[in-house]
Amino acid sequence: PAVAFAGRLREAVEGGAALSEAAARAALGLPRGVRDGLDRAARRLTGDYAEDDWGFDEDFTEAVYPLLEFMYARWWRVRTEGIGHVPAHGRALLVSNHGGTLPWDAAMIGTAVLREHPIPRDLRFLTLPWAFDVPYVSSVLRKVGGVAASPHNAIRLLEEDRLVAAFPEGMRSVTKPYSDRYRLASFGRGGFVDIALRTGAPIVPVAVVGSEEIYPRLVDPAVLARLARTQTFPITPTFPLLGPLGVVPLPARWRIEFCAPVDTASLGADAGRDRALVLELSERIRATIQAKLHENLVKRGSAFI
Repeated sequence: PAVAFAGRLREAVEGGAALSEAAARAALGLPRGVRDGLDRAARRLTGDYAEDDWGFDEDFTEAVYPLLEFMYARWWRVRTEGIGHVPAHGRALLVSNHGGTLPWDAAMIGTAVLREHPIPRDLRFLTLPWAFDVPYVSSVLRKVGGVAASPHNAIRLLEEDRLVAAFPEGMRSVTKPYSDRYRLASFGRGGFVDIALRTGAPIVPVAVVGSEEIYPRLVDPAVLARLARTQTFPITPTFPLLGPLGVVPLPARWRIEFCAPVDTASLGADAGRDRALVLELSERIRATIQAKLHENLVKRGSAFI
């Protein structure tokens, strides 16, 4: 029975025809501008279009922006604070908590920068490498700025003076139980601090409230995840019960706060060799995000009302 059930779970992820049909039905309820953008994006997925060395497609990103703005302004009713802390030019590393299996938080952080900042910038975000093995998701991730998370990739992006988002909790954020939402998992050994020090990039802590309610995780059985050939396979109130439509996130209200940048350039590139300093900075940034999560949970109040 477990094998049969896992097979049905896997079909829910890889059933291309069912996913396309369900997406088409759901799209009928979207505003006309969003539908037009999705049609344009779908055409670009099937052709050979210009991309940069990372797979980023500026025209594709513009095509899906109406959908992201719809999710930001109307579906999740996002409130953003501290956008002025994001540098208008040059390299910077945004460090955030992570919630949900799909990187909607990265998409909303990027949308906030494009929509709210006086000088909009495209965001490149580091994603767990396994996400690039998921059908459909992998192509879209690359085209909108997703890059496989690794120190090498992060350093290259920052040396190109990009705006980069990192999520140091990694897989720990994806597998923690729903009861632990907004309790930050460990930031590991502070690798993101070492990357910032080596590149002289300021670190901007970001606290995101809302992302951990969009896919409330009831069960996350490791055995079924292995049978379905994924790193994690969460069971939520809508997935896999509703099939492909179960991937539609719940309309929780969000708050995003960008905190004051932490300067690293003045410390020098060799400061990364001081492990005590790296761990101290990592814990300070983690504590800042955790405190802001608590503050914004109180400010938001109920998740869905």
